[in-house]
Amino acid sequence: MKSVILRTASNYLLPLLLLFSVFILLRGHYSPGGGFVGGLMASIAFVLHAFANKLENTRKLLRFPPGSFIPVGLAIGFLSGLAPVFVGKPFLTALWFDTPVLIVGLVGTPLFFDIGVFFVVIGITLTILFNISENIL
Repeated sequence: MKSVILRTASNYLLPLLLLFSVFILLRGHYSPGGGFVGGLMASIAFVLHAFANKLENTRKLLRFPPGSFIPVGLAIGFLSGLAPVFVGKPFLTALWFDTPVLIVGLVGTPLFFDIGVFFVVIGITLTILFNISENIL
């Protein structure tokens, strides 16, 4: 797109939207939402950047192909579900550390599961949208 206003705004909005997506991710491990909604928000940030600054520039900004986020997220989610098995509890049982972390609060396996979902959603969404936009343009 050739709009200077959109290009400039997207450059400033990208870090803000990514920061907001991380906020939603961290908020969601106590409440509904979290990884899925945060991943969609991060994907929207990259799609907005791609519309304004061409797809090639957004791909360079990501540094990795969007599809590579999917196995990373699946591995994080699977390992967070597997961790309780090692202490004798069923798969996907929530384990929490006793000491809260600054800003994040209590850290446990649900947070890591949400982080895995976050990466899977980013990978799937950007892969689909980037492939569609490459085939259209």
